This record gives sequence, structure tokens and C-alpha cells, in this order.
Amino acid sequence: MRIRISFVLLMLFSSIGLWGQEGWEVGGWLGVSHYFGDLNTNFRLGDPGYAGGVVARYNFNKRLCFKLSGNYGNISAQDADSENLFERARNLSFRSTVVDGTAQMEFNFLTYTHGSKDEFFTPYLLAGFTVFYFNPQAEYNGTWVDLRPLGTEGQFRGEEYYTTQFGLAYGMGLKIDLSYRWSLNLELSARHLFTDYLDDVSTVYADKDDLEKLRGDVAVALSDRSLLLPGINEDGALSQPGRQRGNSVTKDAYAFLGLGLVYYFGDLKCPEYSR
Repeated sequence: MRIRISFVLLMLFSSIGLWGQEGWEVGGWLGVSHYFGDLNTNFRLGDPGYAGGVVARYNFNKRLCFKLSGNYGNISAQDADSENLFERARNLSFRSTVVDGTAQMEFNFLTYTHGSKDEFFTPYLLAGFTVFYFNPQAEYNGTWVDLRPLGTEGQFRGEEYYTTQFGLAYGMGLKIDLSYRWSLNLELSARHLFTDYLDDVSTVYADKDDLEKLRGDVAVALSDRSLLLPGINEDGALSQPGRQRGNSVTKDAYAFLGLGLVYYFGDLKCPEYSR
């Protein structure tokens, strides 16, 4: 991961001398969002959520750009969709909205000039940082319940994970001019997060008696939804206190795939007046 990010940043800053076109672009995008983590370890893509956002990009030259974006997406997953028998027996599920603000640098593989008949498209790489908000929920008796306040893995009050976190953004895209002012952007970008609680699953099962005293019956019910499957969890040993519930070594992630429409304002400079 660090090698990939360093390589991208090196290519970004190596192009500073290619001056030719400057200016701002502003637009929006619509697409889908995907979650990857403890409840989707085999990268299933069958349950996308809708997503969208707004962007503002500054072109330093034909190769190098800086972009700010605000993005919104819906993510979800459930163990019932997994092919892994352990995960199906665990039987956890969640949904969450994610709202992030991202700052990224972009490197155009080809020289790109708005309105040009020769330099009207380019693939590009992106790398940057993101700050995001999330709030995992699970359905219980027909009602969606916030999971963080329940401390489902035995967190003491005041020691729950933060729902505002940071991450790295990286990905690739394609820019295509429709005219001098308008262009289409197709972008696939991922967020490598610094938290493993995007899905409320990370470490081990808590002691249910302690959890009930601390958080109540609903917390106990949503901390352990395991099924008694033949050959996997016949005696309920899967969810005994201290047994693995998630994998804290591998952090969670989510990704956006979107198509955007962007308006280019041009190289805005003060007009010259003749005497």
C-alpha cells in the first residue's frame, strides 16, 4: 500500500514542469458504493449502494491536478451471503451511510487540454487523504438500531470507537471532453481506512453476562446472532467469550464507482484594458 501511494505521488510531482493549462473545474457525480471488511472478506460485489458527490478540481497544467470532493454513499453486508461456513454461522449484518471529504492529487497519463481535438481525453491516477463519518446499524425486531452505543464487543462506556475517522484515498479514472467547458469523468476510488469498525466487527465476542449488565438485552442480542449449523456451531461454541468475532489486523475499506459531469471555468485572469 505505502509503495503504491509513494509511486503515485512521485509521478504526480514529477510533472510540475509541464505548464500549459490552468483553471478550476466544478461538478458532481453519481454512482455506486461498495464495502469490504469482516462481513465481506471475499470482495463480493452483488450488493452495491447508491452514491454521489460534488467535486472541485484545480488544473496546474496538462498533467497535474488537485481535487477536493464531498461524497455520500450507502454500504451494507450480511454473513448470510458468504460462501464461508464460519461466516454464515456467525450470521452478522450491518448497514451504514458514509459521508467523506477527500483531498487528492491526480496525475494524467496523457497530456490533457480542455477543448483540444488532440488532447481531449486521458486516463489518470489519484492519491490523497479522506476524513469520513459512518454509523453502523443492524436490524432488530423490525427496527434499525445504532450499534456503536451498544458496545457489542464489550467496550466500556466512553471507550467506544469514534464514528469520524481518517483514511487514504487512491484509484484511477478517465477524463473525456464533451466541449471546451464540459467533460465526463469516470472514476473508481477506494478508501483504505484507519479503523476496523466500519461494520461494528473487529475483535472477539464479549462475555454476555457482563454485556447485559453494562448495556442491556439488545446489546447482547446484536453482539451474537450466530446460528447452530451442523458441523460448524452445533454446541454454540463459536460465540463463547474470547472467541474470534472479527479480524482486527485487516482494516475495513469502501469504494466508489461514479460518472461525473464537470464544468471548466478556464484560466481565469484579470482582463487587460487598452488605453
